[in-house]
Amino acid sequence: MQRRSKENFLDVDRRRFLGSVGKGLGLMAMSSAVVGSLFENVEAATKAVEHLSPVEAAADEDFWAAIQQSFSVTRGIVNLNNGGVSPSPRIVTEAFVRYTWQQEDATAYTMWQLLEPQSETVRTGLAEMFGCDREEIAITRNASESLEILLMGLDLKAGDEILTTTQDYPRMLTTLRQRELREGLKLKLIKVPVAPASADEIAKAYEQAMTPRTKLILISHMINLTGQITPVRKVCEMARARGVETIVDGAHSFAQFDFKRDDLGCDYFGTSLHKWLYAPKGTGMLYVRKEKIPKVWALMASEDKNRADIRKFEEIGTHSAAMRLAIGEAILFHHAIGAKRKEERLRYLSRYWMNRLREVPKVGFNTSFDPAQSCAIGNFKIEGVDPRELGSYLMARHKIFTTPIVHEEFTGIRITPNVYTTLWELDRFCSVVEDVAKKGLPKA
Repeated sequence: MQRRSKENFLDVDRRRFLGSVGKGLGLMAMSSAVVGSLFENVEAATKAVEHLSPVEAAADEDFWAAIQQSFSVTRGIVNLNNGGVSPSPRIVTEAFVRYTWQQEDATAYTMWQLLEPQSETVRTGLAEMFGCDREEIAITRNASESLEILLMGLDLKAGDEILTTTQDYPRMLTTLRQRELREGLKLKLIKVPVAPASADEIAKAYEQAMTPRTKLILISHMINLTGQITPVRKVCEMARARGVETIVDGAHSFAQFDFKRDDLGCDYFGTSLHKWLYAPKGTGMLYVRKEKIPKVWALMASEDKNRADIRKFEEIGTHSAAMRLAIGEAILFHHAIGAKRKEERLRYLSRYWMNRLREVPKVGFNTSFDPAQSCAIGNFKIEGVDPRELGSYLMARHKIFTTPIVHEEFTGIRITPNVYTTLWELDRFCSVVEDVAKKGLPKA
């Protein structure tokens, strides 16, 4: 790779990076002709849109057709549920398989002494993406593990308030309720507006709810139910001014839209890598501001000598090195597409179907059309139609896979296309929704 840019992973070219990943084995992880050609195809496609702005490139169907071919997804199902977990591109799957085979040879030696130490290269790559020191990044199994490390590992006392919203991820609410029951903490839940006119409405809700007893704020960077992007930086600044710590749930935001740590101003951040980074399933990332590492207890006990080491959060017992190392190929793929170019394509796809359905009678939205407040995820509703019944109908009759959302404050269908989604698939989905809005669901 001759061309260099600030988005190049570790500011090295592909072969130098892959050589470092394979160091100790005398191999390059992607030295096979098949996998090498996969990356070269993406590279060639990207070169053809270099002269375009990210917004212009988002609408270049020839470029995205090449990216779509990087995935081995079925077209027998229109998958509009990429929010929970996403397919990986072939470049990642092939690397994962290769690492798996490697660790099966003299496993105790190969996995622990040759492969596992190479995850330090992945740690560096994730730190570069997030814009922080590599000694502030732990590689975990998912966002839930990352966030539970924080929510269970911070010292709080009876009467201390933890502030979050009624729309937060259920597992995190369950974690906080357990601490509330066991330790007498106070979980304080606020309601945030659905599809607000301005994200400032969300910041105001947090500000009004803070009290002298508030010690910790948990805020979702992107609310998984609606795709609402929250004003994290504003909330974190308000919290810091009051001596309140902040945990950001970035499960859906990381690698979906482009940002760095300093854009947030948080103390802690947790995310999954098998969503928008397209890494192997069961991979996640935890960020802890360096000076705060010593005071956070590890979820699984670590020796006291590791008190200030971010790696204490990774001591989970025996685990495969293959998944962790294949994160490197996911980072390569992300940078090859371009973070901002990818963000604009995801927003382009969401607006494509949202704008088509916007004027359809009986169709409403739980997601803002403001580009600063949403990206890939959108949530819509049809007046008089149960979202669970609609979701079942879409899948059973049309093989369109979606996510029905039933919350005590609103209901709808969450739609999450991805870079491999075609406009034809979105047109097909819209046609079915238009028909249901006009005629209702057909009787069984």
